[in-house]
Amino acid sequence: MIEQDRPFPASLPAPGQVVLIRVFVNGPAGGNPVPLVADARGMDAEQMQDIARTHGHESAFVLPADVPGADWRLRFFVPHHEMEMCGHATVGSLWALRRWGVWTTPTARVQTMSGLVDVEWDAARQRVWISQPAVREQALESSAAALVARTLRLPACTAPMTNAATSRVKTLVPLPDAATLDGLTPDFAAMESTCDAIASTGLYPYALATNGQAAEPTVFARQFPRKSGYPEDAATGIAAAALWGHLAAAGTIAVGSAASPVVCTVRQGDAMGSPSAIAVRPRFDSQGAVAGCWLSGEVMEGAA
Repeated sequence: MIEQDRPFPASLPAPGQVVLIRVFVNGPAGGNPVPLVADARGMDAEQMQDIARTHGHESAFVLPADVPGADWRLRFFVPHHEMEMCGHATVGSLWALRRWGVWTTPTARVQTMSGLVDVEWDAARQRVWISQPAVREQALESSAAALVARTLRLPACTAPMTNAATSRVKTLVPLPDAATLDGLTPDFAAMESTCDAIASTGLYPYALATNGQAAEPTVFARQFPRKSGYPEDAATGIAAAALWGHLAAAGTIAVGSAASPVVCTVRQGDAMGSPSAIAVRPRFDSQGAVAGCWLSGEVMEGAA
């Protein structure tokens, strides 16, 4: 039996109970909401998707892990389907488990359909950091880029576009400035067919806000999903990880070193009135080479 939403509880909620949190918050009305079920044992996929449909947001469900080395298993649903991975829902779920005293160690590992995700607790900032692997990317051909430009209603298609992924493929579309980004009025009726044609799960236009080699680079972005049950996302950790990987590989933003990593902020949701900030820093291997990234951000109780 799925219980109704309640205020954020002081201890682990009852099985099936939905708790609302917001992740990557950057202001009183900011962040991306997450309906969270901290104990989803006994729930089937249809019940989980019903929760996503009811709330209209990516929803997270915590289950016992069933692979070696994982502490929990997470499932994610949007109103239209199940997702392999959801960055902000993972950050929020682990933050909540920390608040409830379920997670007490400095690190953890969670199982997702996209693979195992490493988690770190940042005690100084009271934040969760989650890992993402190195980016995979492929430049779009001119015909595909022209299709994206028409869907976003861009006046011209001059900048190179890239399909990039750390889990799901997002199409990165560079724009000259944040004003152009905020002024986009996409053809939402064409979004699904465009994404299908270019093998993408969403369009992610962005604009550099500062010199990328600055001490704290900032990038503005918007996310238009292929087919999730809503037209735009307030914060998309997976897309931000892909964008960071693309910019870092190109040398557009500084990454620093293992001893002094540079944290990049991806700002999203401003055009929606839901300002969000996703912190991204490099993840280094034992040889000091960049092996992916870490994602983090502020989490708050309740809906906006």
